[in-house]
Amino acid sequence: MRQETILLVDDEREIVNLMDIYFCNEGYRLLKAFDGQEALEYLKEEKVDLIIMDVMMPKMDGIEACMKIREEQNMPIIMLSAKNSDMDKILGLSIGADDYVGKPFNPLELVARAKSQLRRYHKFNKDTQPRMNDNELIFEDLVIDILKHEVCVDGRKVRLTPREFSILELLARHQGQVLSMEQIYRNIWNEPFLDGGSTVMVHIRNIREKIELDPKQPRYVQTVWGIGYKLDGPS
Repeated sequence: MRQETILLVDDEREIVNLMDIYFCNEGYRLLKAFDGQEALEYLKEEKVDLIIMDVMMPKMDGIEACMKIREEQNMPIIMLSAKNSDMDKILGLSIGADDYVGKPFNPLELVARAKSQLRRYHKFNKDTQPRMNDNELIFEDLVIDILKHEVCVDGRKVRLTPREFSILELLARHQGQVLSMEQIYRNIWNEPFLDGGSTVMVHIRNIREKIELDPKQPRYVQTVWGIGYKLDGPS
């Protein structure tokens, strides 16, 4: 079985060396980079299952690096930052990150979040064959391929992050049913809801921008005001 590889990108070498101990003790292979440009070079040569990346770094910061990575790859990305305001978190999530951890952090919490992201990512990228007729969910011109972890709209392939794909699949499997923000958050993040509403809204907005012809008048992901969201059933 291939050892899972995590790329940790942070210019604070003490943090990188500390987390190297924690992740190696958990059986992961850790690659270390100290700026965004170095991280991109690693990705040209290495198969990486998860990226943990600081926002503030020299040469190329985490925001720019995350945007460049999302142009080509969809592995989970956890952003690290000493800035803990809601706007900073929303920015990180809106450019393609799947999770956001504020500094200083508990190393055990970061390991737990990494494990959660990896479980979810591999769940939706399994090579095993799905049940008959369960590998594709088709809603008019929207096709969700569970086996390939791909989404097509009007024949055009759309690149979603693992978290965005999970939300869309959740809505698709409950087509026509309204799911509250709390239901979505608990199912996808596996955490207490608390203040997760803004996080869900950011991801829904990102999904709409990618699959809807007019995100302001969505055809697929519908808002039911005061309740939550639903995906309209196939025609």
